Amino acid sequence: MADHTAVAGLLGAVPAAHPLTAVVHAAGVLDDATVPSLTPAHLDRVLRPKADAARHLHALTRELDLAAFVLFSSAAAPLGAPGQANYAAANAYLDALARHRAAAGLTGVSLAWGSWAPDGGMAAQLGEGDTRRLNRSGILPLSAQEGLDLFDRALLDPGLPGPAPLALRTDLAALRAQAATGLVHPLLGTLAPAADRPAGGGTPAAADGATGALRDRLAALPDEERRAETLRLVRTEAAQILGHDGADAIEAGRGFLDMGFDSLTAVELRNRLGALTGVRLPSTLIFDHPAPEALAAHLAESLAAPGEERGAALLAELDRIGSRLATADLDPVVRVGVTARLHSLLARYEQTPEETGSADLATKIDDASDDEIFDFIDNELGAV
Repeated sequence: MADHTAVAGLLGAVPAAHPLTAVVHAAGVLDDATVPSLTPAHLDRVLRPKADAARHLHALTRELDLAAFVLFSSAAAPLGAPGQANYAAANAYLDALARHRAAAGLTGVSLAWGSWAPDGGMAAQLGEGDTRRLNRSGILPLSAQEGLDLFDRALLDPGLPGPAPLALRTDLAALRAQAATGLVHPLLGTLAPAADRPAGGGTPAAADGATGALRDRLAALPDEERRAETLRLVRTEAAQILGHDGADAIEAGRGFLDMGFDSLTAVELRNRLGALTGVRLPSTLIFDHPAPEALAAHLAESLAAPGEERGAALLAELDRIGSRLATADLDPVVRVGVTARLHSLLARYEQTPEETGSADLATKIDDASDDEIFDFIDNELGAV
């Protein structure tokens, strides 16, 4: 099908008594590689059966009165897929060709499929890690029946929005989990917007609600605490990528490659950590920093702010806590516990007599009742 002469001969062999009325182009070949390692051979192997074949079919049938011209594209084109830049490009060509045909008044639809159940075809090439990655992305495999139903709808539904629809089965819970961490794809985020405050669990970014909040919180921490927090973040994300139940399964000193990371999962870890922290990270991240503790130390150093910025970030964090405490409707027992925690935190913070108002600050908190300390935090600490 990638040979123009061969396609012309095939179409010429269709008998006049039974003229051609429909074309369905379903070919596809994978040859995955990350962008830096793509070669012309990677591109040729994937684009020829997709793009070249579609172009020949389009050019050689455009004068025929076709009832259908269907191209099997992939969600890899509009959504992207790790290690599949060549495959995404090939399918993007099909989507563009369908739009070109529509603009020319010709029939045509390009179905951007999600994965089909891995019992044959291209999905049979997926490993266990690939399947886990797809499930985490919020896109679940289609059964054969679901795929055929979507195929019928694409051909028969006059209300179909445009000639290049996405044909997916989605997991809304997985999409909401991604939205909570800011990692959901923009095209899928509207299906499951994140709640203002996730109900427990998730990554530190989910707890803080935004990348900026996490970055500022980490920047304000002392060096040792920041390293501990970034190590927890790295272990948590690595565990999720590898399909483990929790961060405890990731040994701080064990190499990423020994754990089972490959080039694709390495890119995913880089992308997740970059999105969560706002730090620009290289694609060679786990090769430059081959174990979680080394990577965490690099992140901690990248997130460290100068003293002035740390002070501003810390004051902003105190303002936020003060606002939340002022509006919190707490059980009396919990309230006492919060008060004790605040006393403990203040005791750990070493103040010098030279600091303006520090002695008065400590005296007021030591002498304050439970009710007074909440009013104090809201009214006076916010002013600092």
